[in-house]
Amino acid sequence: MPRVPFILRISVVAMADLSSKSTVLVTGAGGRTGQIVYKKLKERSDKYNAKGFVRSQESKEKIGGHDDVYIGDIRNIETIVPAVQGIDALIILTSAVPKMKPGFDPTKGGRPEFYYEEGSFPEQVDWIGQKNQIDAAKAAGVKQIVLVGSMGGTNPNHPLNSLGNGNILIWKRKSEQYLADSGIPYTIIRAGGLQDKDGGLRELLVGKDDELLQTETKSVPRADVAEVCIQALNFEESKFKAFDLASKPEGTGTPTKDFKALFSHITTRF
Repeated sequence: MPRVPFILRISVVAMADLSSKSTVLVTGAGGRTGQIVYKKLKERSDKYNAKGFVRSQESKEKIGGHDDVYIGDIRNIETIVPAVQGIDALIILTSAVPKMKPGFDPTKGGRPEFYYEEGSFPEQVDWIGQKNQIDAAKAAGVKQIVLVGSMGGTNPNHPLNSLGNGNILIWKRKSEQYLADSGIPYTIIRAGGLQDKDGGLRELLVGKDDELLQTETKSVPRADVAEVCIQALNFEESKFKAFDLASKPEGTGTPTKDFKALFSHITTRF
């Protein structure tokens, strides 16, 4: 049997290592949760090829300015197409963000008023923008889409819907349904109130139909949401499932480490 040249053997091994990696695109990678997901994927470069998608050069620089970060507009599907080529999985973290109208004085009581910037209403971002991402990823042959939404979507009169008259949870729910109907393996994570706290320190809770909103445990650290996004790529138990996500307070319960078990507890497809 002829001997394989040493250099060739090394290159074959290198190619095997490369092909065993999963290429993952994070949209909304400049956002507060998106940054964490993108950073976590970069830190696990032995397992993932991370790519990011942001709205501006400023956002790209904020997360390191790497060549694997694309700049585009999710409302225009043509700008998404280059970013989804060759990816295995897509993690969607784009969302409309209401802004507080200037002039609010908390000392005078009352509630602040909110608005959405022109072109950035939930219908445009959370419906059309997410539909564009799903369509582009499906055309590119993506194997799984993880979509981060929000709890509260079962209640059309939820206070979040009244902010800026945007009906944000209604549009998010519409895009979630579109993903569930797409035929692509999906994981829909409806997060509770997002906290800027360290992850990995709490017991995570999964639920359905906003039942967790009736409890004292209806918030979750962004870092834990980010970890669940990535862990969802590793287990068949996470696919074709939608669930609410919250956490127990730090110091109560046992910090979640077994994500296969966590996903196995979920039985809801939507």
